[in-house]
Amino acid sequence: MTDNTYLLGIDFGTESVRAAIFDLAGRPVSFAATTYRTTHPHPGWAEQDPEEWWEALQASCRKVIAASGISPAAIKGISYDATTMTVVAMDKRGEALRPAIMWMDVRATEQAARAEKSDSVARLYNGRGTAPATAEWYPFKAAWLRENERETYDAAFRLVDAPDWVTYKLTGEWTTNINSAALRMYYNRDHGGWPVDFYETIGCGDVFDKIPEKVVDLGTPVGELSVIAAQLLGLHPGTPVAQGPADAWAGQIGLGVVDPGVMALITGSSHVLTGQTDKPIHGKGFFGAYTDGVVKGQYTVEGGQVSTGSVLKWFKDNFARDLIQAAEVTGLNVYDILNKQSKDLPPGSEGLIINEYFQGNRTPYTDSKARGVIWGLSLHHGPAHIYRAIQESVCYGTAHNLRAMSAAGFEVKKIVAAGGATKSRDWMQMHADVTGVPIALTEVGDAVVLGSCMLAAVGAGLHPDLGTAAREMVHEIDLLEPNQRRHEEYQYFVDAYANTYPQLQPMIHDMVDRENAKRG
Repeated sequence: MTDNTYLLGIDFGTESVRAAIFDLAGRPVSFAATTYRTTHPHPGWAEQDPEEWWEALQASCRKVIAASGISPAAIKGISYDATTMTVVAMDKRGEALRPAIMWMDVRATEQAARAEKSDSVARLYNGRGTAPATAEWYPFKAAWLRENERETYDAAFRLVDAPDWVTYKLTGEWTTNINSAALRMYYNRDHGGWPVDFYETIGCGDVFDKIPEKVVDLGTPVGELSVIAAQLLGLHPGTPVAQGPADAWAGQIGLGVVDPGVMALITGSSHVLTGQTDKPIHGKGFFGAYTDGVVKGQYTVEGGQVSTGSVLKWFKDNFARDLIQAAEVTGLNVYDILNKQSKDLPPGSEGLIINEYFQGNRTPYTDSKARGVIWGLSLHHGPAHIYRAIQESVCYGTAHNLRAMSAAGFEVKKIVAAGGATKSRDWMQMHADVTGVPIALTEVGDAVVLGSCMLAAVGAGLHPDLGTAAREMVHEIDLLEPNQRRHEEYQYFVDAYANTYPQLQPMIHDMVDRENAKRG
């Protein structure tokens, strides 16, 4: 059966929907992607048309089947992921009543501010009264819709997160995935499920009539591919469909991080850190622990850095234009040139410290007003020093997050990394040296769609659980051990990095408030 058994993973990202076919051993067969539009009707708003999603999925599925050369009947399981806190209002026929309110949409700022007034917040989310309230999350967007588009709100039979929209479109079943519920909707099985009083404080206590009652664990069968969906997608009707999560946590699964003590590091414009524990730890400086959020019976912890690769890109675009021109002539990669120029600098870039908070801080401060800091400059320093110090700052930020988790009792024994930063072995080695934690790299760089295929395998009964799927489908190809001497040398600079922002925070907030007031 293995030779003729394939899995389909669907990834609804911010810019496109990707479809990928893998075999049962986790080897990629084919990929296809189709883009769609994001509109911004007002500042801070972001919307997409679910009908465009559906049309794009049809195109991607047909393209990926054609590229694979296999029969649709050979696909034995399907699962999916999507951006989370992308809220869709749907009628009883399953049609969208308005454009989806995207994850990045922050129109619900006023509603989010009400969370601080709720007496129940201490038993939510991070369990100790440290739950951040961000306008990106589900209850605040639901409350905004109720107050500002009441006719649409009342007409909505279902108000769901994007992964649950996918479930319905594929199977006709209404479910709420545990990943969105636990990580972004304040659902906690350890404390009775939905915090109704909290939602009432926010202003949408009646939204539970619109949230699908069935909260489903990841990888659980949610139904079969409907005849209509199969016809439109060019797939085989009756194919088992398994419950999928938000995209970042599909990536965690695709890196094989399904056991306690291991951390997934998903890199790109930002860094996402997420891992599993066997007990509900809580503390300052990280998010979680979320009950059953990825693996049933375990708890998920989360940290992140808003600006990482994006700060390197900022430096490249603004201060390395001569190298960009040279790279265009020679065909070299600009980052390779920058890495070569800065490679021999010692730890600490000869006395430079940078806080990479150019777009705020996600953890450990959860501070949208945080901004970047550069200090220690002298006339000796040049562009290579600053570039190297940015790379180090990202690593310091990762170490700072791990320290917060360690203080709460979560010790990371290994990191498994994916994304853009893994293209630079030296920068990955720097992450290992600074954190003191070994970093593994896997064979399949596209961990998100692989994670969805792993869930498909579990849902179809081809692997008994995610642990088995990880052992069979995720293949580590490299392990970067930390250089202990460099690790010890870096600790002074991690301390300096960690001590910088708390001292400057009042001045930075004052400056941000002043600039915001000038813009009105």
